[in-house]
Amino acid sequence: MLISLVDMEPGETGIVMKIDGGFGATRRIQSMGVRIGKRVKKVGARFWRGPQTVLVDNFKVAIGFGMAAKIFVEVERSEDK
Repeated sequence: MLISLVDMEPGETGIVMKIDGGFGATRRIQSMGVRIGKRVKKVGARFWRGPQTVLVDNFKVAIGFGMAAKIFVEVERSEDK
């Protein structure tokens, strides 16, 4: 299932499949280590459209809500939960 980073639940992992932004936004996201094909784990999120914290290559990275909404991740999610 392909979802944005903001829709992931804390503790979920997935692989970055698409970055839906312009050249500047994509370059900035990639400079944080979040690239297509990388495995990310969502550590947490702040209340009400705050930064999203993810674990990439054993580094915690805080990404703003707007940029996180442009990152799409393939996650394995069971709909039976």
